[in-house]
Amino acid sequence: MLIRLLLITTLLMTTNLLAGAEPHTFQIGPQSFLLDGNDFQIHCGEIHFARIPREYWRDRLRRCRAMGLNSVCAYLFWNFHESSPGHYDWSDQHDAAEFCRIAQEEGLWVVLRPGPYTCAEWEMGGLPWWLLKNPDIQLRSVDPRYMAAGQAWIKEVGRVLGPLQVTHGGPILMVQVENEYGSYGNDPQYMTAVRQSLKDAGFTVPLFCCNGPVQLRNGYVPDLFQVVNFGADPAGAFKALRDVQPTGPLMCGEFYPGWFDTWGSPHHRGNTPVYLNDLKYMLDHKASFSIYMAHGGTTFGLWAGADRPFKPDTSSYDYDAPISEAGWSSNEKFRLTRELFTKYLPAGQTLPDNPADNPTTTIAPFELTESAALFDNLPQPISDSSPRNLEAYNQGQGCILYRTTLPAAGATTLTLDAVHDFAWVFLDDQPIGVMDRRAHTFHVSLPAHKSEARLDILVETMGRVNFGHEVHDLKGIVGPVRIDQSPPTAVGGLPDPQPTTWQIYPLPLDASMLSALHFTAHAPPAKHPAFYRGSFTVARPADTFLDLSSWGKGVVWVNGHCLARFWNIGPTQTAYLPGPWLRAGENEILILDLLGPAKPIIAGLDKPILNRLRPDLDFSPTSPYGHLTLTSLQPITTGSFPPGDASQRVLFDHPITGKQFCLEARSSHDGQPFAAIAELDLLDPAGNPIPHTRWSIAFADSEEHAAEDGSASNAIDGQAASYWHTAWSASQPGYPHHMVIDLAHPTAIGGFQYTPRQGASKPGLIKDYAIYIGQSLVHPRDKK
Repeated sequence: MLIRLLLITTLLMTTNLLAGAEPHTFQIGPQSFLLDGNDFQIHCGEIHFARIPREYWRDRLRRCRAMGLNSVCAYLFWNFHESSPGHYDWSDQHDAAEFCRIAQEEGLWVVLRPGPYTCAEWEMGGLPWWLLKNPDIQLRSVDPRYMAAGQAWIKEVGRVLGPLQVTHGGPILMVQVENEYGSYGNDPQYMTAVRQSLKDAGFTVPLFCCNGPVQLRNGYVPDLFQVVNFGADPAGAFKALRDVQPTGPLMCGEFYPGWFDTWGSPHHRGNTPVYLNDLKYMLDHKASFSIYMAHGGTTFGLWAGADRPFKPDTSSYDYDAPISEAGWSSNEKFRLTRELFTKYLPAGQTLPDNPADNPTTTIAPFELTESAALFDNLPQPISDSSPRNLEAYNQGQGCILYRTTLPAAGATTLTLDAVHDFAWVFLDDQPIGVMDRRAHTFHVSLPAHKSEARLDILVETMGRVNFGHEVHDLKGIVGPVRIDQSPPTAVGGLPDPQPTTWQIYPLPLDASMLSALHFTAHAPPAKHPAFYRGSFTVARPADTFLDLSSWGKGVVWVNGHCLARFWNIGPTQTAYLPGPWLRAGENEILILDLLGPAKPIIAGLDKPILNRLRPDLDFSPTSPYGHLTLTSLQPITTGSFPPGDASQRVLFDHPITGKQFCLEARSSHDGQPFAAIAELDLLDPAGNPIPHTRWSIAFADSEEHAAEDGSASNAIDGQAASYWHTAWSASQPGYPHHMVIDLAHPTAIGGFQYTPRQGASKPGLIKDYAIYIGQSLVHPRDKK
């Protein structure tokens, strides 16, 4: 009887929740969307509740409405809600239903994007790490293990958010099936299965999928509504959409006003005039759209992902969106966007007032006087015969320490197959070297020692890659460990010391671990990882930006809230601290610094520092490039790309095996000295894309870094909206231009696919080219 009463009460609560909310119909018509039978143009903006303090959800949604939007897109990050199989969290910061209800109260419809895969520069693209406990699982496929987990997730989404569909009086107009699958695979059966799971979960509103212009046909399902994502050239993108879908409303699923940031690269700023012109084009042609991002916010905690092959994303997700990271809407981009929308309002309608920016406060510099050395605060270890990845120890994020004892030996070399992502090596507590996934430096020279020595390998994980096949991103030590002795030995004739007993210390950086730390007033040893603790007072809580520029690399918490990762190389030098997370009076701050600070001092600023690069502080610089040597080589093939921004696929007469691939650009279509590449994919002998897992850029003769991010690594990140661009602001070197990809090991290459910079009128469209493949086309700078 009690259970029956509880069920009735729950049903009444749901009914009362939606009481007074009138059910609507929403359909995809032959030329337009139809809301209650009337033409409806979706003016949408992306906004992620996980990246906004719950206390500010209404504030940010209110600004979206004031900008001129009538809808918001809302991602659900599967791993944010299901930390372990079957354990779901929809409370507090995770309360997606409450976010949707607030959106409705603020006059906004909702376009729901529940995954299972989402991307969004989020850890593993939203997929939960525990899927990788099955090492051979095929993600984003009909692999029964993946589908069972994904279908359970979608069923739970339907339980929580199904009642908020427009047909029940809620704000949810449409629901997305997966996300940009065409950039990953080409299996209609998989897309059909995900769509069916949404239907089985009770979603009756229209379902849709999105892809870039050149990926629309990959995994195409004829009766699934298609929308197209782009950051430029709406006319060209909509033409590509019409080629696939001749009827139905035109919609841009993601329209980019800016871009995200990665550590070590310049802060991205969008081209506001171009953005406004493209937005006007869509308004004039009655196309629907979603601005990605309308408000980016902050990737709090350890949830920031990594661009591929491996460029970790900053915690700041400002995105140069019209509404800034801290919710400011007094900027020019917001004002001009609002003015543009105002011109397209129906007669008699006006926009709500733009709210004033939230107040900020400063915090005078103060010192963190307590510390807890990491090696003095280790948990109980796990014994193992050899090191394994994090997932094998049931750990998803944070750090991990691998420890063993080496016998006496001469000088040796410690070599790992791979480490994900950074490793600091200590011998008898002395720092020896660093391993870095970005540079593929997976070996460290160990000095001779005449007695046993303790070897420590401290691994820091950053976000899992969130795009492409590289989302299958194991963390920690990946593959075998080898210690090779370099003859002659210092102690003579000893065998190579291959340890068979290891102690593994999981360091997840979670609340349980942090609460067990023991602090002292003694400073930790230099260049050793440690936690630092201090306190500060504020009279009246308000937003502030913690200045971390005197610190090294690590994570910062305030009052138990994990704010951000930090790294002194930039471009971000501050961490956004929301006012609601402060207390009037005393507040506690905790910082993990893996490198050690220049000074253990911190302050609160009234403005963020988002674009201060300091490459001189990088412990593993990946540039300058080495020497390109093509003099005695003949190209594998030569040719000419046609004009336009469509992808071009070139197949070789027979596969060529090599470790390095060079594209030599010999001329441009417009006669200018610039070259640009949005994406360069290599194909295996069967014509399938080769995963970028261990790729790196070995050489680029020219890159633009001052006026925009034209890094060559953009050409292998899987994102067509970013691109390699040769220098143009300070100098304009001419053709030929060269870019060399290092594949990490010899690979059979059957061809390549070149995607130009998007937008046919853009500079840098390559015309004539030559291709070289070899084992070592580029030699390190210290070798001739």
